[in-house]
Amino acid sequence: MTPGTRPSTKPSAKIAEFKASLALAEPPVELPAPLAALWWDAKGDWARAHGMVDDLSTPDAMAVHAYLHRKEDVEWNADYWYSRAGRKFHRPTLEAEWQALVEGLL
Repeated sequence: MTPGTRPSTKPSAKIAEFKASLALAEPPVELPAPLAALWWDAKGDWARAHGMVDDLSTPDAMAVHAYLHRKEDVEWNADYWYSRAGRKFHRPTLEAEWQALVEGLL
């Protein structure tokens, strides 16, 4: 979402706005922590993304936490967080999982 624009209600438009916001230096302030973590992950700042969800215990935050540990290639830790999030699966690729998480959080 760019500053000064109204958020759209269409899912595809919301995803496009989210991806467009990646051109900004900081995530939009209205993003909840799990979505902001995915924003930082897309910007290449894994540590900042992880720090945003590390101490959160909501299912959404734990799902993002699991994805981040999977991306880090620490499967045992990812599996732990998937279990805590109540999820027994993940997408075949990291890109597909990131997309699914963003879509689910928007």
